[in-house]
Amino acid sequence: MCRNIKTLYNFAPPATEDEIQAAALQFVRKISGFNKPSKGNEAAFLAAVDQIAAAASTLLNSLETNAAPRDRIIVAAQARERSAKRFGRLPEKRQG
Repeated sequence: MCRNIKTLYNFAPPATEDEIQAAALQFVRKISGFNKPSKGNEAAFLAAVDQIAAAASTLLNSLETNAAPRDRIIVAAQARERSAKRFGRLPEKRQG
C-alpha cells in the first residue's frame, strides 16, 4: 500500500490538496491494516486521515529549498523507464 505514496514536495505545479489527502489515506490504510474500516472504526479512521493530511499540508508549506522544482511529467516518465527496466515492460499510464 505505501508504495503508492509519492513524494509531494518541490514539484511544479505544487501538490494539490487531493494528492495530500490521497497520501494520508494510504498512510492510514497501511498503519491501521484496514483498506476500508468497519462502521465502528470509520469515524476514527477518517479523523486520522484528516489529521495526517493537515499535518502533511503544514509540513509541505513550511519546507524550504534552494533546488529548482521538479517537473511532474519528467519524473513520471523516469519512473516508467525504471519500471520497464525492472519488470521488462512499460506499465500502463494511470488515469487521474
